[in-house]
Amino acid sequence: MKEEMPERCISCGITLTGVGGARFPCPSCGTVIARCNKCKKQSNVYTCKACGFTGP
Repeated sequence: MKEEMPERCISCGITLTGVGGARFPCPSCGTVIARCNKCKKQSNVYTCKACGFTGP
């Protein structure tokens, strides 16, 4: 059985646990992007690892 890796914020890399984070599809390719509440509130830049899309 494959062990699932915990999700990490795409902007800062912290492990997402509990509430406050966001998970949404990349506007360009649909890959799931995870962001922590702090990066989301600060509008920190992120780049999709699958297609290179950059967003606020």
